[in-house]
Amino acid sequence: MKALKFIATGILFGIVMAKSEAVSWYRIQEMFRFQSFNMYGIIGSAIGVGIIFVLLTRKFRMKDLQGQEIKFPDKSGNWKRYLFGGTIFGLGWAITGACPGPLFVNLGYGYLSMLLPIIGALFGTLLYGILRNKLPH
Repeated sequence: MKALKFIATGILFGIVMAKSEAVSWYRIQEMFRFQSFNMYGIIGSAIGVGIIFVLLTRKFRMKDLQGQEIKFPDKSGNWKRYLFGGTIFGLGWAITGACPGPLFVNLGYGYLSMLLPIIGALFGTLLYGILRNKLPH
């Protein structure tokens, strides 16, 4: 029963992604070719909502499910790692036509070709977990 809220949230996320056309390979390619504003509007809206929620979380000192105050660690400093990671993420997004969320939505639509990027993403996550202690953070 406890997992039901997470399953419902995932289903809602998939519906929103599908209805906004954020899972469309064509929309993603339009974005990378600077031919359409649709994806930039979605991403910009998500950034705006995220900023608002972070500010509200800090202002009202919100707590997590365990009752601990939610804190945001300072991430200034090594900007090269964000540039490197963002570049890898963006290249994967451009090549596959989907970021991690839409991969699963497209698989749910029946596009079995999304299994390959999903396996690649899972392998990359596993590899990061193995090498994490050896990487600069």
